[in-house]
Amino acid sequence: MSGLIITALVFLVFIVIYQIAKAGEYANILKGEEKVQQQTNKLMAWLMVIVFFLGMWGIYKCHVDMMDKMLPIPASDHGVQYENMLLITVILTGIVFFITHFLLFYFIYRYQATGKRTAFFYPHNNRLEILWTTIPALALVVLVVVGLRNWMIMTEASPENSMKVEIVGKQFNWIIRYPGKDGVFGKTDYTKINDADNILGLDWNDPASKDDIVVQNGEMHLATNVPVHLIIKSRDVIHDVGLPHFRMKMDAVPGIITTMWFTPTISTDKMKEITNDPDFVYEIACDQLCGKGHYSMRGTVIVERSKGDMAAWLAQQQPYYSLVHTDAPAENAAPATDSTATAALSMK
Repeated sequence: MSGLIITALVFLVFIVIYQIAKAGEYANILKGEEKVQQQTNKLMAWLMVIVFFLGMWGIYKCHVDMMDKMLPIPASDHGVQYENMLLITVILTGIVFFITHFLLFYFIYRYQATGKRTAFFYPHNNRLEILWTTIPALALVVLVVVGLRNWMIMTEASPENSMKVEIVGKQFNWIIRYPGKDGVFGKTDYTKINDADNILGLDWNDPASKDDIVVQNGEMHLATNVPVHLIIKSRDVIHDVGLPHFRMKMDAVPGIITTMWFTPTISTDKMKEITNDPDFVYEIACDQLCGKGHYSMRGTVIVERSKGDMAAWLAQQQPYYSLVHTDAPAENAAPATDSTATAALSMK
């Protein structure tokens, strides 16, 4: 019954709209169609002027209201470069956007049809074509070159004193691995992956794997002003290591190792002071849709105040081998020593 009533109401609305349209047509005939058209054109021209100013005010208002909701200052050296690149792009495109839209709405108002003006056709001009093709092309070339330069710096060989950290994407969490006291990552074999006692498929026959530190809760620890070389892998599907506060990101592709490096410049404690947020934490986001649990694939980054604090944290961690082999000899079950931390921090 309710469906019938809704159908009848919709039908009545269409009838009303049709009758209003017919009444408008009759009014045009009585007033003179040309005069009505001129009045309509004038009204639309003024509405376009209002739309332009309302639009500009809306852009300004959104910018002001959203400022305190934006990410804080970039917390890495590369992030500063990317921030500058974005700022240049926004300024350049913003200027072009304002000029073109100002002219668009101005022409709509200035050259509205009045019945006293005839159209002037201007089909082609070689100089104008060259001008408005060459200038945007040169501007885009500059932006692309700057972007490629920053990309190549981020993906090139990291400094000699950089710390290596491996991050592995897995539906739906991040696994972090640090080298042990030997400063070398142990070999891995995907056929040895076992969620019960070998989540990364470490080869226990390789001595270098027995002192590796594996963090399964997605919490990565880094040190302020110490370059970090990220070795990025995936256990299943394509993920993406997104580090928004550092302005960095890189795909994690199954079967392929990708890398990037950067230097954290602001510790977590310092960023808490900057943001006035005692609960602030750097985020590791998955920036690639990776399945139904994608929304929950979130890790964290703790940037220690100094290299010494980072070494102290590493010294408290147990090698993964000793965690999954409780019957291992005592020397293998001991927590990482200061020498382990030093090796991990200085390993290239």
